[in-house]
Amino acid sequence: IYMGGSSTVTVGGVYILYKRGWIGHLTSLRWALLIIILITVVLVFANVYFTLHLMYISQHDMMLTTGLLVFAGILAFISAMLIASSLIERIHHLNQASEKLAHGELHTRVNIDGNDEIAQLATMFNYMAKTLEETHTQQQLLEQSRRDLIAWASHDLRTPLAAIRAMNEAMLDGVVNDAETIRRYRQQTHQELQHLSQLIDDLFDIAQLDAGHLKLNRKPTALPDLITTAITGVSARAYQKNIVIHSDIAPNLPAINIAPDKIQRVLYNLLDNAIQHTPADGHINVAVAQQKNGVAVTIHNTGSVILSDDLPHIFEPFYRGERSRSRNSSGYRGTGLGLAIARGFIEAHGGIIEATSSIESGTTFTFTLM
Repeated sequence: IYMGGSSTVTVGGVYILYKRGWIGHLTSLRWALLIIILITVVLVFANVYFTLHLMYISQHDMMLTTGLLVFAGILAFISAMLIASSLIERIHHLNQASEKLAHGELHTRVNIDGNDEIAQLATMFNYMAKTLEETHTQQQLLEQSRRDLIAWASHDLRTPLAAIRAMNEAMLDGVVNDAETIRRYRQQTHQELQHLSQLIDDLFDIAQLDAGHLKLNRKPTALPDLITTAITGVSARAYQKNIVIHSDIAPNLPAINIAPDKIQRVLYNLLDNAIQHTPADGHINVAVAQQKNGVAVTIHNTGSVILSDDLPHIFEPFYRGERSRSRNSSGYRGTGLGLAIARGFIEAHGGIIEATSSIESGTTFTFTLM
């Protein structure tokens, strides 16, 4: 009866302290664990001691038992403190890592020891730190892309606008008055306006791709018809450089469910890029082959090689390098967004686009559509 009542009072008192959250008011976890251990030892000692008084034992046995209780309490206290110290040390490492993370050291990680709740907390901390670091890296890349976009767009907008302004002022001021020069200036102004229009369209497409707002109006489409139209659209430029464009289209290709305007743009951008980098008297080959789950389109051009250092970056917006800032020998100037848009449109269709290049075979772009 006494043991039942004693245990009820003891557990009840401890439960009240627990519900009131008294341990949370302490400023140190080490002190909290120390007090918990002391309370545990004292409660065990008190319950056993008073229980002994109810037993009819001699004074000598009572003193001996009390000594054993004190001995056991000291051992329990020391052992519990050592175990608690290891837990506190692990929590302290977590606290230090959290402070470093709060001060921007996103590479901070903690060692994971054991399989208990603290180890699980350390695992989640490392996962959180890794996620924050990746997010921060992506944010920095986006910020750099934004700065590059402003710089590159400003450059590409300034050049044609300056040319248009100079030619227009020359005609308005009467600096040029012969019909041939005026006709040439007007033709050049028209080309610069076309470049501006193309640049604005490309910037709009890139903005849609980055924002994830690209709309695909899919419908069953005959891919050979799109390829024929794209080749016809670039044939004039190819003729100027005496470049021959071959097509090798597999027969009986089924219609595929795509957005024809977007794939038409991809084909034009890739062909336009091939013509720009193919030397005079070169060859371009367009091949379409049936695959198990769709079709593969390959555009190969001779003569040009993409350096291995540049190859991983050619689908990035505005990645042209300083050499291509100026016009090429034919006066053509691209926007630097064609390949980035092509990749965005293909990936929006669930396909893959890639490029290979070597001195022996030239450069090949391949994309697949499911």
